[in-house]
Amino acid sequence: MTHSAPTGATAPRMARDPADRRITVIEVGTRDGLQIESTLVPTARKIEIVNAIIDSGVREIEVTSFVSPKAVPQLADAAEVLEGIRKRPDTYLMALVPNVKAADRAADTPLDGGLLLVSASETHNRKNLNRDIAASLAGMGATADRLRAARIDVMAAIAVAFGCPFEGDVPYERVVGIARAYADLGVDHITLGDTTGMATPSNVRGLLRALKAALPQVEFVLHLHNTRGVGLANVLVGLEEGVRRFDACAGGLGGCPFAPGATGNICTEDLVYLLQESGWETGVDLERSIGVAMMMEETLGRRLVGQVMRAGPRLKLHAVDAVRTAQG
Repeated sequence: MTHSAPTGATAPRMARDPADRRITVIEVGTRDGLQIESTLVPTARKIEIVNAIIDSGVREIEVTSFVSPKAVPQLADAAEVLEGIRKRPDTYLMALVPNVKAADRAADTPLDGGLLLVSASETHNRKNLNRDIAASLAGMGATADRLRAARIDVMAAIAVAFGCPFEGDVPYERVVGIARAYADLGVDHITLGDTTGMATPSNVRGLLRALKAALPQVEFVLHLHNTRGVGLANVLVGLEEGVRRFDACAGGLGGCPFAPGATGNICTEDLVYLLQESGWETGVDLERSIGVAMMMEETLGRRLVGQVMRAGPRLKLHAVDAVRTAQG
């Protein structure tokens, strides 16, 4: 199957005017959100959730991953999910495609963008991809070629970019080196993964400045987790540093199955609320975004951590008799 990337405001790597107030919210719930879940979610339910995400106004979705089904059984139905989605003309579907074998599986699907993946620490790369960083980078050219032959855009991601749970702080120079290797392959859209929530406002600012100085032609995406409660604070720093694309997950699901202490991503609905209340445009309907989080909660059968999904929008009003009146 061949296909071309959609056009329009949601297409990746779009040049922006500095005064532009638009932010792209990328939903990763059915990939990063579900990959750590032990209970397998039926394919039909995943498709239903993605269709609801599209209906909420989100235009870019990291739907799944073409990693080995043995490594992540939850995502073994990647091709089936992609085939079942009700795409709109401006919908852009992405997936992790870490190697040539994965690219072969992705080639005959309606995928628009494939993300290459490598970790910024040797230990995590071996845990996550079962090889060292050099070997991962050496194979990226063939993977990129296979994706482009299928007319799938090539993007990239760097895991544990802000710190590794095995090695501690990751030098900025190492992340810059990996990003430069991607750029040499013609990649100009790189996601910086805060895989276990080790990002802080200071290292987000420091790494972004180092990357922008070295690779001004590349657009960087922030993939933030809320493990230590500073996910949205890091979003604000990213905005100050010019980031206009953020990954998020409905209900705050997520985490890497190959890293200790991994907990969820920043919540999509919390992010949308923050951005809209701060004067940014997302194109996302907040009430429908909350509805997607509720679908996720119902699917998994447990209470999720999102806050806006409980409280609702700031100006959601309630009847006076909905609560008791203080006595005494």
